[in-house]
Amino acid sequence: MKILRRLGASPRERGSMNGDTCPDIFELSDGNFAVIGTEATADLDKKLPSDAARADYERIVIISRETLVRAKADIPDA
Repeated sequence: MKILRRLGASPRERGSMNGDTCPDIFELSDGNFAVIGTEATADLDKKLPSDAARADYERIVIISRETLVRAKADIPDA
């Protein structure tokens, strides 16, 4: 599996110059996406809607609104 491309603006383009906050979204060679975000599983796991679930190997991460909005144009429709 390889990272094919970044979706949206780089952290530097979004104003992260010191590396303290670097959320990012990448498209992978297998068609999936990888996300760098703030780990929030402990805080949000019990607050998931009743129709949502998380496997033991999955984590809940937070990315900034700006990260996702700026990636919108790069997210394929299908």
